[in-house]
Parts: sequence; structure tokens; C-alpha cells
Amino acid sequence: MSKGIWYVFQDKKDNYWFGSDGQVVYRFDGTTITHFTTKDGLSNDRIRGIQQHKSGDILITTLDGVSKYNGQRFVTLPVTVMDSPDKGWVLDPDDVWLPWQPEQNGPYHYDGKTLYHLKFPKHPRADEYYTNHPNPRWSPYEVYGVYKDSRGNMWFGTSNFGICRFDGKHLDWMYEDHLTQIEGGGMFGIRSIVEDKKGAFWFCNTRYRYNVQPNGEVGPINGQIAYTREKGMDLSGTSLREKFFYFMSITEDNNRDLWMATYGGGVRRYDGKNLTHHSVKDGDKDAALRNRDLGRGACMQKGGQRANRGPKKAIGDGLEGRFECDRHQTQSDTAQPGTHPHATND
Repeated sequence: MSKGIWYVFQDKKDNYWFGSDGQVVYRFDGTTITHFTTKDGLSNDRIRGIQQHKSGDILITTLDGVSKYNGQRFVTLPVTVMDSPDKGWVLDPDDVWLPWQPEQNGPYHYDGKTLYHLKFPKHPRADEYYTNHPNPRWSPYEVYGVYKDSRGNMWFGTSNFGICRFDGKHLDWMYEDHLTQIEGGGMFGIRSIVEDKKGAFWFCNTRYRYNVQPNGEVGPINGQIAYTREKGMDLSGTSLREKFFYFMSITEDNNRDLWMATYGGGVRRYDGKNLTHHSVKDGDKDAALRNRDLGRGACMQKGGQRANRGPKKAIGDGLEGRFECDRHQTQSDTAQPGTHPHATND
């Protein structure tokens, strides 16, 4: 199996799918590993998401389109482009929402028959952004993360414009500079969104947790989400020197504890009070953990969306392959300092 696994998904038959960045897609049925490439009909070997429709079809997002696998063969889905944010936005619990294609505005939406490319409404910061970046290398509207909350709302994390929420009627924005911009330079983008056991939201880092107002409540400006925020995780009782850290991805287990992949700092579990560190090693080196598209069951998500509870384990991926964490196994009780490339003291 490739060492560069970016996405993990568990389908309804408990098969595991692993997506790489340029090698192949793997499927593990508990006994046999099968790999699929462009020779099998996959539209591209660079994978950016794996999900499953209610019909059982597997949808694989690549850099050259979305491939549908019906158990027998791959078909690249034609795209119906919606040229206005007033068109195509429908909220159905059985539909699948897919992440970005390069340099494009808005997510993909699959209703079991048609794949739509939807368009976001204009962001309140768009004019300022394009004035400062007249020739951006990527679209600030690119979708980095997709999440379905407990009310069925869809959340989309973007490359530069923060978060967009669709509640079935309204498309509203939320932006805070520190969620996207990293002190000292660089842009993180909204790669991870989760709703915790108390109904509050976490975005990209541990600095704050957000209490979002119910559907229909508008923020201080029309088209913006109304919310309040409070202090996030208290790291003072750990050996971490930083006041907060960024995570590349986040999910929850069947106790609704939060599990965070911190790129070079292993995995951290937060139960609402305590933060526990799990080392992830490749030999003697720390394994680099990146994005994920965590599936149902073991990871308590379904393609970045909420799903039924499963085993008491979190399964993820990284640049050096697959990892598995059991909350009851031997583990270090304190975090290791200086392991987060995106940690900060502010």
C-alpha cells in the first residue's frame, strides 16, 4: 500500500477505502486489498475525497472529476454547472456533498442521479481580497472541508473565505482571520469542522469553541452567521508550551470525544475536560498526519458527515500509511511540547 494515504472511508459493508495522492485507490474487505487506477476507469489517481450514496455507489473525488463505482465499474459523472447561487441548492438527507475541484467556487452535490456544481454567494470580504490579491493562485472559494451537523445543516470550509453554512434556505458566511491566516505567514484554510457533544463547534484549532445561533438567526450583517465564542481547550495542565494548536482534521468517537490529527504531533483526544496525546510513529520518527475523509463506524463520520456510532476506535491516515487508536490502550497522559508546526502562543 502507498505510504501517501490522504483519505480513509468505511462503507456500508465495512470495507475500508484508502485514497492516495497520485498512486491508487485501495479497498480492503478484511481479507484482500484491491487497488484501482485510471486503467480501471478512475478519472484520476490523485484523490480528494471518498463517500457513499444511499444507493450503495461509491463516489471518489479526484483532480479530474468525480468517479462513481457501482461495484462493477467506474464511471466519471458529468457535471451540471449552476451559474448562480440562487440555483441548485437543495437540502436532502440522502444526498452527498463533495469537496473542491481546483480553482472552482463552491461544492459538488449529488442526488443519486445528477452531479451538480453549485456556486457560493459573494463573500463579504471578496472585494477586499481581490484588491489585495488580483491574481490569486487558487480560488478563495475552494472547498477544503464538508460537514453535516446534528440538525442536518451543511458546513463548508473554504481556502480563504472561512465557513459557509447551508440550512436548506439560507447560505450564510462566518469568518475569523485566525482560522485561516497563520501568524508569521501562510494560510491554513478551513480543513476541519466538528460539532461537539454540547452542540458547540470547533474550527481548525483549539483556541475557541463556537456557539452558533439557531437557523434563521442572522448575524450583525445580513448573510453572516450569528454566533458567540468562548475559550477553547485549556492547555495549561499539559506539557504543551503553546496556548492553542491547529489540527489538520477532527472527528469524534462513540463517546463523542474529539480526536484531532495534528500533522507532526500525533493524535490528541479531548473528552471535554482532559487532553490526551497518542503518538503515531513510523519507526523512530513521528508520522505526518494530513487530511482525512473518515468513514462511518470506527470514525463516527461518513465522508465528513455525521453518522451512527461504531467501535471505540479512531482510524485515520497520514503520509506514512494507516493508523489506529484505541482509547483504552496504553497511552501517554501528557502532550509533548514543540511538536505542532502550526502551534502558537497568542
